[in-house]
Amino acid sequence: MTDTAQTPVGSFIAGLPKAELHVHHVGSASPRIVSALAARHPDSKVPTDPEALVDYFTFTDFAHFVEVYLSVVDLIRTPDDVHLLTYEVARELARQNVRYAELTITPYSSTRRGIDERAFMAAVEDARKTAEAELGVVLRWCFDIPGEAGLEAAEETVRLATTDGLRPEGLVSFGLGGPEIGVARPQFKPYFDRAIAAGLHSVPHAGETTGPQTVWDALTHLRAERIGHGTSSAQDPWLLAHLAEHRIPLEVCPTSNIATRAVATLDEHPLKQFVDAGVVVTINSDDPPMFGTDLNTEYAVAARLLGLDERGIADLAKNAVEASFLDEAGKRRIAAEIDTYTEAWLSR
Repeated sequence: MTDTAQTPVGSFIAGLPKAELHVHHVGSASPRIVSALAARHPDSKVPTDPEALVDYFTFTDFAHFVEVYLSVVDLIRTPDDVHLLTYEVARELARQNVRYAELTITPYSSTRRGIDERAFMAAVEDARKTAEAELGVVLRWCFDIPGEAGLEAAEETVRLATTDGLRPEGLVSFGLGGPEIGVARPQFKPYFDRAIAAGLHSVPHAGETTGPQTVWDALTHLRAERIGHGTSSAQDPWLLAHLAEHRIPLEVCPTSNIATRAVATLDEHPLKQFVDAGVVVTINSDDPPMFGTDLNTEYAVAARLLGLDERGIADLAKNAVEASFLDEAGKRRIAAEIDTYTEAWLSR
């Protein structure tokens, strides 16, 4: 992980109140937590040595990333594992002055491994409430379909997300993750329709490792309110214009896109193209320990790519707050914190 805090801009970012909208539950497990979980479950091929995890988390392509990711998913086998992971992710977010985060959870990956669905919900909810009380970070959930698991996983995910008495209080949105190649977005329309009818927001991944048509499909068939990644949108001027006109935000994760080979180099990343086209962008970390990054680092990367000063970085942070599904009072509170912090920093 690059130490960005040693520069003035890095120090500003480190203290900046932030929101994160695209960060995965299991993918946020730090090497310390992954090694502890691997030690609990010695039949796993995941290394127990945190230093060995650095090599383990070096990916050749997106397919290899998914393979490694799923091996870490397999370490989450009990409600205690779920609670430990969730609380520790919240602790890491709080360390970075994240005030609010929408954490993407794939419940199908846990329930199909034998974790009781009600115990799973209780574990994440207890961890959420404890983290808010003890750490001051507000968590909300996005339940996502693992696309590679097909329509059985879609049915199970929407059932868990919409059943009264089972759906967790913190759930705000419904997503679609996993590999995009060979996983057409339109087939998931009935499941998104049910989730939306139950009051959930639509936030599928699209256009990360496939072309802009995948983004169009997410907008047309899944009624996406935000797009996870959307990297290939830069290839379609009409799509960029549509995203800008309708204020549909992109959840941009620069380092992730390099790690999974979705983009060749940071200098080739389309982030500036998005901003120049008037598209709302938010900055996110995706699966931070797996990619050797964190949210502070991603803001530093974005600041460099966009040539931002402190006020520009603060405006970027407010994009995420405004694009979130937090209530309006909560949005105003965090936006005011950002402004207060920024003015105090600049008046030093």
